[in-house]
Amino acid sequence: MTTHGFALTAEGLFDFGASLRFVEDWPATSALPSDGQALRFAYCAESDWLPIGVTVTAAPGGVAVATTRAAGPRIRDEVARTLSLDVDGTGFAELGEADPVLGDLQRRSPGLRPVCFWSPWEAACWAVIVQRSSMLIAARLKQRIAERYGAKVIVDGRAYSAFPPPVTLLEAGGLGLPAQKEEWLRGLARAALDGVLTTEHLRALGPEEALAELRALPGVGPFSAGLILIRGAGAPDAFPGDEPRLFAILREVYGLPEDAPPAAYRRLSEEWRPYRSWASFLFRASTYGVMDDRKRTPH
Repeated sequence: MTTHGFALTAEGLFDFGASLRFVEDWPATSALPSDGQALRFAYCAESDWLPIGVTVTAAPGGVAVATTRAAGPRIRDEVARTLSLDVDGTGFAELGEADPVLGDLQRRSPGLRPVCFWSPWEAACWAVIVQRSSMLIAARLKQRIAERYGAKVIVDGRAYSAFPPPVTLLEAGGLGLPAQKEEWLRGLARAALDGVLTTEHLRALGPEEALAELRALPGVGPFSAGLILIRGAGAPDAFPGDEPRLFAILREVYGLPEDAPPAAYRRLSEEWRPYRSWASFLFRASTYGVMDDRKRTPH
């Protein structure tokens, strides 16, 4: 099979090995086959909603990417966003110098950048599927939908199921989810087809405006809106307005009181501009084991 290749260069510190370790430990992607050397996946490209297979490996100064079909600038941008290589990260280390707590996380996993969903559309679907469910169960349900309704793409000799595009999910029969969730997913499919759930649209808005627009979508609350904007569209400088898990981590490491209001967390995050999303990601990633030194093997 013919493959097409291109390179992505990182501006600022970046460690592809750290990204791989996160993918292996994050429940949403832990089922992806891994050999510790490459990230392989299939998805429906946001630029045309057609399936594409991707292989990413380490390269000097960034990564090398091979795709199963020709990759124009928009697909290159999508792959770059997945690994947060579309953002100049040269100033991120300076935040850790000013904030010793954040600096400790940066030293424990140097070069780890946010790893995003393949598209805001997939992030939105995940946000609905995972509600009132464990991430491991949600991952299985999402994979089941991909295998039933998604295209099969051969990546390096192995078949990968791409999560179906909005139009397919809109027309699909039963998805094996509660009726309310299926209704929400179809509402999200309509929003994606209208151009609302796209990286270009969401990143063109200010973070607060984008979060407000996302909260107006079916089944999307404050937590889900933050997930879609930060881990779907890859917005580098947004702070979720209501994320209990993140707030619990911040309370512990910064010694905030149990009854600290949301405004206290927002004030804390102001020190992380213009990388509020990146800093928040590191705190969440610290709970997945990706920063365990025993996993720090060279790639």
